[in-house]
Amino acid sequence: MTEVAVQTLLRTRTLAVRDIRCRGSCRHAGAEECATATELVFPYRGVYTRRLGRDLAVAEANQVLFFNAGEGYRIAHPVAGGDACLSFALDPEVLRELAPQPLLRRAPALAFHDQRRRIDPQAQALAAQLRHGLAAGALEPLEAESLALSLARRALGPRTSRAIGGTPGRRRLADRAKLVLSTDPARRWTLAEIAAEVGGSPVYLTQVFQAVEGVPLYRHQLHLRLARALDLLPQADDLTALGLDLGFSSHSHFTAAFRQAYGRPPSAFRRRPVRAR
Repeated sequence: MTEVAVQTLLRTRTLAVRDIRCRGSCRHAGAEECATATELVFPYRGVYTRRLGRDLAVAEANQVLFFNAGEGYRIAHPVAGGDACLSFALDPEVLRELAPQPLLRRAPALAFHDQRRRIDPQAQALAAQLRHGLAAGALEPLEAESLALSLARRALGPRTSRAIGGTPGRRRLADRAKLVLSTDPARRWTLAEIAAEVGGSPVYLTQVFQAVEGVPLYRHQLHLRLARALDLLPQADDLTALGLDLGFSSHSHFTAAFRQAYGRPPSAFRRRPVRAR
């Protein structure tokens, strides 16, 4: 495998969908890269950081990142294992129609103000359905386009996604905690262990993380585990073993958490990642 492998899953006049996988061999920031089109990028495996000017974003499965055309950035992989992302570029006029105006800059070229937003579990599920369906050849172009537009609408919606809050210092603390959790999402961390890793008290860390990300630490870790389950389920032979490998205490614990997040048990998703709507 090369350092970066890109597979085009779909290309129409409305959008282009790509599966991008990076080995993450270099832990430090690489050479500056530049996006050729404005894209929505949904990490679904692993973690990386993206520096845009003075702003640093931790890219993991709870986020959507915005790559603006012509904007330079640097990628680093502080956690071993590389990453994988679903990326799609929408026709600019379609994206303008979908994106709420407060998210966009007032400029001739289409561009987003911020480089990321937090997405909800339903957006994670839509991204997994789109990727698995296209990879398996189970989606007709019209259905795939509709699913992609639903995902974009949810990832950009003020009620279904969230801007990152807090001061730069608080964001850095929350990002350090996210990187710690990403080193081993299945581990049963304690607050004291995470706080010791990031250099803060357990109470302050929980307050800061909630303010920045909008969810408590334990729910962030739960959604990381469930996103990994979405990635692995179509190939999983033993759901009990999968749940245990991801840090759940039992098959019933895994099934209940999955159903609560995505509205159906993992067995149903494994049988049919793309369900009729």
